[in-house]
Amino acid sequence: MRMQWSKFLILAACCAFAIGLRHQTTAQTATDASLNAVRMSDRSDRAKDGKFQVGITAAEHMRRAGIYMANRAFSSAREHWQAVLDEFPNDASVPAALYGIARSYYQERRYEEARQMYERVAQAFPDTKEGREGSNFAASSLLRMGHGAEAAERYIVYLNKYPNGERIDTAHLNIIDGYRESGRPQDAITWIERTRQRFAGTATETSAMFARLRLDITFSDWDHAVQTADELLRKSIPKDSNTNADEVLYLKAHALDKAGRAQEAIRYFSMIPDNLNSYYGGLATDRLSRMNDGAARQKADERLQAVRSAIARAADDYPAPFRFQVVSEAKKRGLDPRLVLAIMKQESQFKPLAKSPAAARGLLQLTIDAAQKYAAPAGLKSVTDQSLFQPATNIAIGSEYISQLSRLFAGLAEAIAASYNGGEDNVARWLGRTNQRDAGVFTAEVGFSESKNYVFKVMSFYRAYRQLYDANLNRR
Repeated sequence: MRMQWSKFLILAACCAFAIGLRHQTTAQTATDASLNAVRMSDRSDRAKDGKFQVGITAAEHMRRAGIYMANRAFSSAREHWQAVLDEFPNDASVPAALYGIARSYYQERRYEEARQMYERVAQAFPDTKEGREGSNFAASSLLRMGHGAEAAERYIVYLNKYPNGERIDTAHLNIIDGYRESGRPQDAITWIERTRQRFAGTATETSAMFARLRLDITFSDWDHAVQTADELLRKSIPKDSNTNADEVLYLKAHALDKAGRAQEAIRYFSMIPDNLNSYYGGLATDRLSRMNDGAARQKADERLQAVRSAIARAADDYPAPFRFQVVSEAKKRGLDPRLVLAIMKQESQFKPLAKSPAAARGLLQLTIDAAQKYAAPAGLKSVTDQSLFQPATNIAIGSEYISQLSRLFAGLAEAIAASYNGGEDNVARWLGRTNQRDAGVFTAEVGFSESKNYVFKVMSFYRAYRQLYDANLNRR
């Protein structure tokens, strides 16, 4: 009876796996089927010269462009948008076609081409949503290219033209960043105060105050940094302000330590709780362990032991699948396999067939444009949408991408994680805004809430993997 019951359990498990795999495959195919369908339609609708035959409507061009764009097939999307502009110059979809072309260049990080198209739609259709968005993203393109002051001035044009526009709050904050990145801190401070007055009592005011705190730290104005942190801590920090109390406490403690006020710094580092999921708590524990104070080091040891026990209890949540491929590809490139696993856990929860709404595929959630960029350095002659669902292919290309980021950002794990999610051009800007050699200060500069939360999660996973596994992913 026991043997029969065991067989039943094995059969049930296999059936459950097959059902889950089928559901996952079906979900994947539902989106890939649309991509394959428009590719087939394009092939059948082309004349011998390669151009589309007459008869495709503007709406159909827009539909196909949208599917290509959703799958990051940018050049194919632009071909359809351009067909609308060429064949239907008076159609109502022309503003959206122009905006789509601009957006595709922007997502490819071809920012100058994006800026030109954004300016074109803003000038030609200023009274449409696409026109307003074009004005805003023309400024954003300049910011991404490192033209901070010019970007700030373009944002001011947007504010003057659209005083009630959809993005007036972020435009104010981007003006602050633009002036700061262009080395004009006093102009940044002026706009911090304007933003606080314009958005008093909102998350945008909190974000402006947080910008001042980070500016104070950049210029080593430790007393004002402490003052700004105190003002923030007296408020209730909204969730959508891209900061939290632990982060502000850490920056305050950092400022106190730099100002030579060690005992006060120890007090505030100690106020940040450390646990399995606390990024700044872990940094605070590390800072306490390095203080020239016996009681602080004792406290750090107690905190560290508590977290180690929590990680040990949660060990089953940190598996090391695809061990051979991960170790092999990571070691080829001088990477820590545990960091690759931490990113993989966050990206896909180790599901080879995972596909995101942004058309990222596989274990390390690679988009086809990124995969094509890194396939050759990874030792692969070619890559397709479907091959990204193959673990060996995905891990090889993803590891190559991570290694490129590691070289770019001198191995700083937080910067690698932030750039994997938010783009290396943004991370270069965020790193450039601070002169402090401190991981927590850098992370505070991460300008997208999604990317900052991504860093928090990856670094939490990385901490656990380092405790549970050695550098060859052998369980300790």
